[in-house]
Amino acid sequence: MRHLAALILVAPLLACAPPDPVDEDSPTTISLEQRMGSTPDPGFARALEPREFSFPADHGAHPEFATEWWYFTGNLSTADDERLGYQLTLFRVGLKPGDPSEDSRWRSHQLYMGHLAISDIAQGRHHSSERFSRAAAGLSGATRNPLRIWLGPWSIEGSGTALFPLRLRAGTPETAIDLQLQAGDRPMVLQGDRGLSQKGAAPGNASYYYSYTRLPTRGEIRLGDRRLNVVGNSWFDREWSSSALAEDQAGWDWFALQLDDDRDLMFYRMRDKQGQAQRFSKGVLVAADGAVLPLSLDDVALTTLGEWRSDDGVAYPTRWRLQIPARDMDLRVEAAFEDQEMRHTVRYWEGAVVVSGSHSGVGYLELSGYAR
Repeated sequence: MRHLAALILVAPLLACAPPDPVDEDSPTTISLEQRMGSTPDPGFARALEPREFSFPADHGAHPEFATEWWYFTGNLSTADDERLGYQLTLFRVGLKPGDPSEDSRWRSHQLYMGHLAISDIAQGRHHSSERFSRAAAGLSGATRNPLRIWLGPWSIEGSGTALFPLRLRAGTPETAIDLQLQAGDRPMVLQGDRGLSQKGAAPGNASYYYSYTRLPTRGEIRLGDRRLNVVGNSWFDREWSSSALAEDQAGWDWFALQLDDDRDLMFYRMRDKQGQAQRFSKGVLVAADGAVLPLSLDDVALTTLGEWRSDDGVAYPTRWRLQIPARDMDLRVEAAFEDQEMRHTVRYWEGAVVVSGSHSGVGYLELSGYAR
């Protein structure tokens, strides 16, 4: 499960309001249960069975579905070994299915939301921002050929009919990224059953989901008046869906780890309201040659080792033991620093992590559904 944070609850308000600038503080929040407990319009398409993916078309928008996202995270460093993490996400939110002909210059059935975050690991500082806009008057939108997804000045751009190299650009007065991602030698991974990722028992409680788990990255990160040339690797998750959390579901814990032995590991744990893992939890172990080993809940043991509490008492488990006994893997996954909370319209923890134990590496961790 990755990042079902699109905002159907607030979307009707945004559809008829002026375009919103970057909001650093986001004083209004809703819980994940409020957001994901809302069933989308029944006219939206549902992810019911595996499908044939078509590229480059599927890299673009799918307005027949209620929500989708282009999600990038990465661990980067400077020539002086100054380490930084980043997250850039653009979400599309559908109010009604399709692209209605009655949309006007200022009214649209499609909205976009963006999250930008930079983790300054040396300083232990997390900078994050949120942005909204309707898909009208050129304020936000998506094109397939050439690939371009934009939200004001924030953008994801491909190269003609090719996906790579990808250029990511986003910023605020305080921070910015300008990064180029190459394809590398790791093929795309279709998650779940040939790209159908089931999240719950009900038909259609699923998403279409694929990933690029290790993309060589270089470019510039700006922190205040400091401009840092960086290199490293990024992770790209691509998902679209019209599902909602089931009544017994609270959220998820999602791990994306790039190990120093050139393997990549993704695992998400779906949690019920008692905090227990559900059978829909799953993941993959990707070998250096691109071979994919599916992982079920029975294959992976997750143990919480410690937590961090926000100023208002929300507790996030930021230190973990992750074991895959059949692969002799016994990993300790810890936040690079504790306070990497995304405290915006939907509140969650997402940040850079360090891997030690039987294998070393870096990655990203997302913790959703802890704030009520």
